[in-house]
Amino acid sequence: MESPLPDTPAPRPIRELPDELISQIAAGEVVERPASVVRELVDNALDAGARQIQVKLMAGGVRAIVVEDDGCGIPVKQLPMALKRHATSKIASLHDLESVATMGFRGEALAAIASVSDMTIASRTAADAHAHRLDARSGELQPAARSRGTSVEVRELFFATPARRKFLKTDATELAHCVEAVRRHALARPDVGFAIWHEGKLVDQWRPASTEQRIADVLGEDFIAESRAFEHSAGPLALTGRAGLPEAARSRADQQYVWVNGRYVRDKLISHAIRSAYEDVLHGQRQPSYVLFIEIAPELVDVNVHPTKIEVRFRDGRAIHQSVRRAFIDALAQSRSADTSGIESVMAPLGFAPTMPATLYVAEPRPAYVAPVPPTAEQVRLSLVQHEALWEPAQLPAAPAPSASAPALPIQRLPDEDWPLGRAVAQIQGVYILAENQQGLVIVDMHAAHERVVYERLKARLGAAQIESQPLLIPVSFAATAEEVAAAEQHADTLARLGLDVAPLSTRTLAVRSRPALLAASDLVALTRELLAEMAQFDASSVLERAQHEILATMACHGAVRANRQLTLDEMNALLRDMEATERADQCNHGRPTWRQLDMRDLDALFLRGR
Repeated sequence: MESPLPDTPAPRPIRELPDELISQIAAGEVVERPASVVRELVDNALDAGARQIQVKLMAGGVRAIVVEDDGCGIPVKQLPMALKRHATSKIASLHDLESVATMGFRGEALAAIASVSDMTIASRTAADAHAHRLDARSGELQPAARSRGTSVEVRELFFATPARRKFLKTDATELAHCVEAVRRHALARPDVGFAIWHEGKLVDQWRPASTEQRIADVLGEDFIAESRAFEHSAGPLALTGRAGLPEAARSRADQQYVWVNGRYVRDKLISHAIRSAYEDVLHGQRQPSYVLFIEIAPELVDVNVHPTKIEVRFRDGRAIHQSVRRAFIDALAQSRSADTSGIESVMAPLGFAPTMPATLYVAEPRPAYVAPVPPTAEQVRLSLVQHEALWEPAQLPAAPAPSASAPALPIQRLPDEDWPLGRAVAQIQGVYILAENQQGLVIVDMHAAHERVVYERLKARLGAAQIESQPLLIPVSFAATAEEVAAAEQHADTLARLGLDVAPLSTRTLAVRSRPALLAASDLVALTRELLAEMAQFDASSVLERAQHEILATMACHGAVRANRQLTLDEMNALLRDMEATERADQCNHGRPTWRQLDMRDLDALFLRGR
């Protein structure tokens, strides 16, 4: 006997939703918490040309949010129109939408906020004799007293949707989010003054200032001291900001700010570009700090991607990725040692001519000191035999073997024009070099420092060369997606330059026929998948460069001078001079610091001098 079919539900009629319900649905996308209201209202104030903006909060913004500005105001006849959905003065056509230059443009914010709160607007233009106040719920319009500008008061947020209110956090948490929303605006608009009040008490205030001063006021003087300013331009693109130094990296990504044409955004493309610029100077999972302002022609970026306007889409994302990455790489290139001396010419790689030997003798660890002699080719190549074209063995002059009666080398006084990293005076346990400069004592991790020097030289010598590959006796095949197969075919030449021969066996299978010679122990399938995913999403040239650098980093680690290797004073000084002339010499390839400075105050404090 056949089982009866389940009852088919009767079709429900299609009906048009009421405006209030439509606004409440839209409010779910636009208004997530009190900070969302603050962001939208401050956006409107800035679009109105405000020069002073005050934000007043009660109970973290849940009970009340008041945003007051001194902008151009809203004419009294247009006040009711301002509360209607999709009503805006920012755009009027598709052409305007494709070249938006204002913070707001969707015409949804005020209607969405009014649908989930008790809201009033008071505004006055320069032509009005007095202000007018509009009640959003009743539509009542009354005379009011205020100077030119607009005040928006939002009370009892989510009172009409109590389920949403249950998702809010504590008042302190919501207040922190509101303050952060204003901070983002304050950083982008240093020409505007901002003040935040909570429960009648001033929380934060920023007066109009220069960009540099505003960053210091908002993020602190420590951020300025621990970051470098940069400027970069490429055609219609201009990048400015500050890149945090690697040693000042944080455990959380809470000091990473990006603006596109003054609009704060979170963009995976930009984040990836910045992270890749920091990849060989950060230790572990540390997060860099940075402030980045991107100015680009409005028609080259689409801001109509997300209801909260926090995401954007670039017409040429790969060019943006490459420019952002290059700007941060250039900002991080200069070593911190340049700050320890007033002589900038010392750091100029082309004009630097040290009196000590410029390169180091590379050797494996030895139990005791043996005076260096001119090395043979076989000794110097070590694990880099197959990369002889990339590595030029250093030649140090022969030195006499030390004897028990040999006098110790005298420690000379530092010259008036000091080297940034000073002059070597001793070696500790075959691991650290001690040097004296005008500021005090410099401590250098010799393996980490030499690893960076070798790594940067290998990068410079590689240029457009191809990483040497090793054919596989049995190709490694794996199931691939259609996107991976397409990326492998499109970027076959790029993969070949990395030493990888990847070709499709079928529409769903890829085969790896060769691998980089130095990566014999690597997981080829995982490596290939990672590269294909990045090449499909980001700029292929930057992915190529990053992968090449990872291979060269392995070579540099093998080629760097080892711990327990006893160095002469000449060799120690040669390493210090190399560090001064090497980019990113403050960290090794793994992000560990290569040197530390102890000035005389630090040394005096260790021995309680002056107390």
